[in-house]
Amino acid sequence: MANYRIIVDLSDRQLYLLDGNNVVRGYPVAIGKMLTRTPTGEYQIINKQPNPGGPFGAYWMGLSRPHYGIHGTNDPASIGREVSHGCIRMYNDDVVELAATVPINTRVTIRP
Repeated sequence: MANYRIIVDLSDRQLYLLDGNNVVRGYPVAIGKMLTRTPTGEYQIINKQPNPGGPFGAYWMGLSRPHYGIHGTNDPASIGREVSHGCIRMYNDDVVELAATVPINTRVTIRP
């Protein structure tokens, strides 16, 4: 049985999927802009929603910090940049793949 966890590295704008201590996959992400920085810390995925609509792209995974999540985007050109209101944006194909892999309660570490 897999032991998945996620590390979001804000400095290199990457989300890493780990199984135990092994990196399974890395994904490019967009992060919060200067006035609405992505919060660092330890969280969990508490809900998942396919096709949430609007700017959230193909999938939403809510974090245990209210109003923050990992989601797709309707603006793929934003990936790799500091543009969000604090959420972690992914390409739609990537977020769908990630959501299919990780269960609710997966630990998410966001580091500077």
